[in-house]
Amino acid sequence: MDLHVSVTAPPHGGALRCGERVFACAVGRGGIREAKREGDGATPAGCFAIREILYRADRVQKPESRINTRALVPDDGWCDDPADAAYNRLVRLPYPARAENLWREDGQYDVIAVLGYNDAPVEPGRGSAIFLHVAKPGMGATEGCVALELEDLLTVLKLAGADARLCAAAD
Repeated sequence: MDLHVSVTAPPHGGALRCGERVFACAVGRGGIREAKREGDGATPAGCFAIREILYRADRVQKPESRINTRALVPDDGWCDDPADAAYNRLVRLPYPARAENLWREDGQYDVIAVLGYNDAPVEPGRGSAIFLHVAKPGMGATEGCVALELEDLLTVLKLAGADARLCAAAD
């Protein structure tokens, strides 16, 4: 089952449809764009496979899902340096190039669905670390990801099949 994201309150308020259910979501501060670039704050337009689910086992139970799931560890990071060979890949911290820490204290990465955006093949500068993750309080804009309330995210991941894709349409 594909998950469909649309913007309902520009620039970043959105709706995610999963079957007959609709959930409020946040998208990137730059809206949804066809021509995604690193650092532009936009959510990429298109359909992207959910590659795997990562979660903080010290904070939440393992999400119920048919999608491959594994627990995060404190040194998990994601390389967002376009000049590095590991760009848009999971890395171990500390990492010599710029990398985002996935073991966050704010709860936004307590559950992460890694989206298959710019990963086959990776194109430097086209954007990295595009996830479906937990929304910040007040459903504020993301840096390019799609975010849901934790309970909604867990419901969506439970409903999604192993071959689920997230589809976002440009504004």
